[in-house]
Amino acid sequence: MHATRLSSKGQIVIPKAIRKSRGWKPGLELVVEDAAEGLLLRPARPFQPTKLKDVIGCAGYKGPRRSLKEMEAAIARGARESR
Repeated sequence: MHATRLSSKGQIVIPKAIRKSRGWKPGLELVVEDAAEGLLLRPARPFQPTKLKDVIGCAGYKGPRRSLKEMEAAIARGARESR
């Protein structure tokens, strides 16, 4: 068991042995949750978990195959139209 102290600014130092065992580096963002017996610290995820169906994009395309040149031209055309 390790002990630490709450500073006047509400800060605590997580003991080095714990940081090292978890691979926590300076700058890591933590989520703090109120739990029945105290606080729970958990590394924040940089983004919400996603499912393939939510990000699959045009993988369901059923039309004819397009060349890289055709795709680049379509992207350029879309960029011009959005301005």
